[in-house]
Amino acid sequence: MIEQGSSIYSIGRKALATVVMPLGFVASLSCYLPQTVLILNDSLEFGVSLLRFKSNVSSKDALMKAVTRRKFLATATLATGFTLAVRPISAAVIKTDATGLTAGAVKIPVKDGEIPAYRAVPATGEQFPVVLVLPEIFGVHEHIQDVARRVAQLGYLAIAPELFARQGDVSKLSNVEDIRKIVATVPDAQVLTDLDATIQWASQSAKGDSRRVAITGFCWGGRITWLYAAHNPTLKAGVAWYGRLVGNSTDLTPKHPVDVAPTLKVPVLGLYGGQDTGIPLNTVEQMRDRLKPSASQSEIIVYPEAPHAFFADYRPSYRETAAKDGWKRLQAWFKQHGV
Repeated sequence: MIEQGSSIYSIGRKALATVVMPLGFVASLSCYLPQTVLILNDSLEFGVSLLRFKSNVSSKDALMKAVTRRKFLATATLATGFTLAVRPISAAVIKTDATGLTAGAVKIPVKDGEIPAYRAVPATGEQFPVVLVLPEIFGVHEHIQDVARRVAQLGYLAIAPELFARQGDVSKLSNVEDIRKIVATVPDAQVLTDLDATIQWASQSAKGDSRRVAITGFCWGGRITWLYAAHNPTLKAGVAWYGRLVGNSTDLTPKHPVDVAPTLKVPVLGLYGGQDTGIPLNTVEQMRDRLKPSASQSEIIVYPEAPHAFFADYRPSYRETAAKDGWKRLQAWFKQHGV
């Protein structure tokens, strides 16, 4: 029997239900609902509330999604250590300490709450140029935090926002396919506005100079680097490490780097591996061709023997020569373009 206080009772009694049914359906519930509910007035109230349902279902779904996102944001934290799916960690892993830096977790205000981020900046001084550091699909785990410290040691305010925070905590997943499912639900539009908010926070709260902002990202973050450079023409420069360049247009990912390349204004340096099985060289050449009409003066470098993720020193894919050369090129690119 359905008890007073149950979800079905609340739907009828408080007009929270939302499917369209004939009013006669109310009578059919008489054997289930308490008799006290089935007086005439309550039956009419129940029926009217049911008739309102269909028109409101989409708004209720949207509300539930918003509540879920806020719940994730309220409890979201940065990863401690490396994401489970990438373990064991390679012996070649680079460890950059925080000597001379202010480094650690911060919260970035966004339109629907706050997202966690890792911030690293020289301990003394102010008005530092800002570098956004974007992760692979593994989120802002120890590798990305270490990269942020490396950037900060060069004299930048480095910020790595956790851009999957609303969808889930990928750091606690041990299966890469489960991580891909979460990342696949992250809308590009959400990411771009979160990066806007990150720059605003950097300039208002963290010693950052919003007139000198650059971006760099790896794999998933490499693709976003190209897209954010198109979204925010005030950026000084970007460096995209093996970010996917082509793809199908969907509601969540309406455009890809090849789509924005012809009108790009921000100079982006693309760093790609010639042995990357996930990013065919013909798509790299397609991107080069699409960049030719742009005024961005962007460039793409291909390391012929390097695989995907050649900068990821914690993984077997790490290639020291290509990684070190790419890091030098990043520094030179930023300096060349006033960051």
